[in-house]
Amino acid sequence: MGKSSDKNRVAYWEFGESNEDAFARPVPEAPPNQQNLRVQASRSGRGGKTVTVISGFQLSPESLAKLLKQLKTACGTGGTIKDNTIEIQGDQRSKILQILTEAGYKAKISGG
Repeated sequence: MGKSSDKNRVAYWEFGESNEDAFARPVPEAPPNQQNLRVQASRSGRGGKTVTVISGFQLSPESLAKLLKQLKTACGTGGTIKDNTIEIQGDQRSKILQILTEAGYKAKISGG
C-alpha cells in the first residue's frame, strides 16, 4: 500500500462522514477593550527594512485578517500576519496607534 492510502485508513467510523469540526478548538476572542496591544517598529532580520509589529491579539484568524486589511488600507502599505502578530511595512506606529484606539483597543507604543 502507498503512503497516501495509509493516511485515509479508518478502523471504525460512526455518525456521518466527517467529524473534524468536533475536534477543532475555538479561539477565544476577547472584545477590543480587553486586549492590550503593543505597537513597535523593528528592523531585525529584515535586511534593514523597518516594519511596524503589532502583538498581543486575542482574535480568530479570520478577524485578524480583517483587521490587517483595514490597517493596510489606512496606511497605504503592505503587511502580513506572522505568529498571531501583524506586520505593516514602514514605520507606521503613530497612525496605527490612532486607528487601534479609535477601534476601541487598548494599544500603546513600546520599544525605542
